[in-house]
Amino acid sequence: MRTSALRGCLGSLPLLLWLTAAQAQTAKDPLAASRGALIEGTVAATSPVAAETYVPTHSSLVAGDGRTRIDFAVTLSVHNASETRPLVLRRIDYFDGSGRLVQRYLTAPVAVRPFGTVEIFVAKNDVRAGTGANFVVGWGADGPIAEPVIEAVMIGDFANQSYSLVSPGRRIEIVAPARP
Repeated sequence: MRTSALRGCLGSLPLLLWLTAAQAQTAKDPLAASRGALIEGTVAATSPVAAETYVPTHSSLVAGDGRTRIDFAVTLSVHNASETRPLVLRRIDYFDGSGRLVQRYLTAPVAVRPFGTVEIFVAKNDVRAGTGANFVVGWGADGPIAEPVIEAVMIGDFANQSYSLVSPGRRIEIVAPARP
């Protein structure tokens, strides 16, 4: 019995090492998995078309009697819905439920190829943002462009149950009082 348990643990070791390496790479370069979707070169500091999208997410949810916490892995996907024009990403910022900045994923603007997708991954064990986590994605283009499709997919498990959620982004629009 001990031998088979030991074999099972040793058999899982390569997977554990791969996951640890993948998490380390994500921490060093959060865009590593999306490099093929990016256009090389410098991106203009400003663009005539600009907007921001808010994406609610959950790195954790409280369940059951309120003492159970379900943690989620989060994947933010930013899809350039234009077939012809690059999408410029100016910011991808991750906030906690108190509105505090948890992580800034871009140090400089990047351009996404037409129909390209950029993904940001937050590991299941990264619960810094808590139950009210959210992303703000700043985007633009050098001319008219289809609005990008921005969404988060969250996957988690607890006991023998798996959970998945999809949260669509919403463009941030300023709402002002109606004029009399």
